[in-house]
Amino acid sequence: MRTVEVRVPATSANLGPGFDALGLALTLFDEVEAAITGEQGVRVSVEGEGAGEVDLGEGHLVVQTMRKTFDHMRVPQPAGIRLHCRNRIPHARGLGSSSAAVSAGILAARALGDAEMSDDEVFALATEIEGHPDNVAPCLAGGLVIAWSDHSGAPRKVKLEPDPRIRPVVLVPATRLSTETARGLLPKDVPHKDASFNAGRAALLIAALTQRPERELLLAATEDRLHQGYRAPAMRGSMDLVERLRAVGVPAVVSGAGPTVLAFSTPDTQDLIAPEVGKDWHIQQMDVDQVGADVRFPETR
Repeated sequence: MRTVEVRVPATSANLGPGFDALGLALTLFDEVEAAITGEQGVRVSVEGEGAGEVDLGEGHLVVQTMRKTFDHMRVPQPAGIRLHCRNRIPHARGLGSSSAAVSAGILAARALGDAEMSDDEVFALATEIEGHPDNVAPCLAGGLVIAWSDHSGAPRKVKLEPDPRIRPVVLVPATRLSTETARGLLPKDVPHKDASFNAGRAALLIAALTQRPERELLLAATEDRLHQGYRAPAMRGSMDLVERLRAVGVPAVVSGAGPTVLAFSTPDTQDLIAPEVGKDWHIQQMDVDQVGADVRFPETR
C-alpha cells in the first residue's frame, strides 16, 4: 500500500478590489492522507469540518479530483483508494475549502501515480476543475498571489510576500453561502468608472500589503465596487460587519464569495475588531502561510 500526506491551506480571494485576481494563503490547514490499496472500492473517513455531511465514496471531491488527475496523467485508475481527511477549513464560508480539496486531490494523485506532471500542469488542472485561479493559486504556492489567464487561456500566477506586520483576522459566521449563489448575483456588465476604480484600488492594495501596511492606505486599498455590493442581499450580516469595522478604521472585506469577513489587523487596529463582532461570529487570528500545499511521504518523515 502506497500512502501520501498532503497539507493544504485555507485561502481568501478577492481581498476587496482584486476580484478573481488576488488571493492570500492563511495558516489554517486541511490534511489529507491518501493511499492506493489492493482492495476494491473507495473508503473515505472525515474528521472535523464536513464530518457527517460529505460523501464518503466516489462522490467525495478529493476522490473525484484524484480520478481526473489519474486520467490526465494517463495512469490506470487504481482499484482501491483509501482517504482520511482532517478538515479545519470551514465549508461554504469563502475560505477556499473546495480549492483546498481540489489541490490536495491533484497532488495526492501525482505523488501516487508514478507519472510526470509539472507544477504548471497541476495549477492548470486545479484551475480547470475549480473554475478560476484566485483560490487555487495561493493554496498551491502560499503567500499573496496575483493570478490571471494568458492569451491562450492558460492560468498564470506571481507570488508576493506580504509585509510581516500584516495579520489577517477571519470572522466566520454560522451561516453558509455557496460560490454559485454568490456569483449568480453579479451583473454581466459594470460601469466603466467602477472598473477603473477597482483597478486603482487593486494596484494600491499590492503596495499596501507588501510595502506600506498603513491603516489609511489599507482602508482605501480595500474598497470595492465590483462584487461586494451586488452580493450584499445574500449576506447582509457580513456586509453590516464590514461596514462597522471600516467605520472604526479597520480594513475589512468579504472573504472570497463570503460570508466570512477578512480584516487586516495592524498594531493600531488590533484592539478595534472584537468590540464590533457579535456572539454569532467566530474570530480567528492568523498569519499568512508562505509555504502553500505541502506533500509528504510517511515513510520518509
